[in-house]
Amino acid sequence: MNLSKQLVKQFKEIYLTGNWVVATNLKAQLLDINWEQATVKIGSLNNIADLVFHLNYYIKGVLDVLKGGTLTIRDKYSFNTPSITSEKDWNTLRTEIINNAQEFVCILEQFSDEELNQVFVDKKYGSYERNIRVTIEHGYYHLGQLVLIKKIIVEKINTQF
Repeated sequence: MNLSKQLVKQFKEIYLTGNWVVATNLKAQLLDINWEQATVKIGSLNNIADLVFHLNYYIKGVLDVLKGGTLTIRDKYSFNTPSITSEKDWNTLRTEIINNAQEFVCILEQFSDEELNQVFVDKKYGSYERNIRVTIEHGYYHLGQLVLIKKIIVEKINTQF
């Protein structure tokens, strides 16, 4: 299997399809979360909407570069989640990350191994491969947080009745 196919497989597993090791994915985890649950704040933890915005921010930023654009994202803006005050707001964010993940896969499938080894925007950022791997690892990290926060919220709701 060539490098782009491996990266596509890993990216799809974390964001869209899951695998036998993790047994879940971001898309599946977001399906049954409503806007109120997505915005519940548990102590000092980020809420689910913040995590989804944050992940999408980086997916979109890397995707822009994969499509030939420039790198415009900055860490300091990665948690500037717009207000989520309705199911419509939540559905917009949830749909956007899934659509961006699907587009990311489609674009990445077109990359050759040679292209993946090229410099990503600037030498200090490493290669395209490195940045795609970081996007995958970043997804696993925050998916774990999201799953735990979701469990806390569901447990809290169930114990209130």
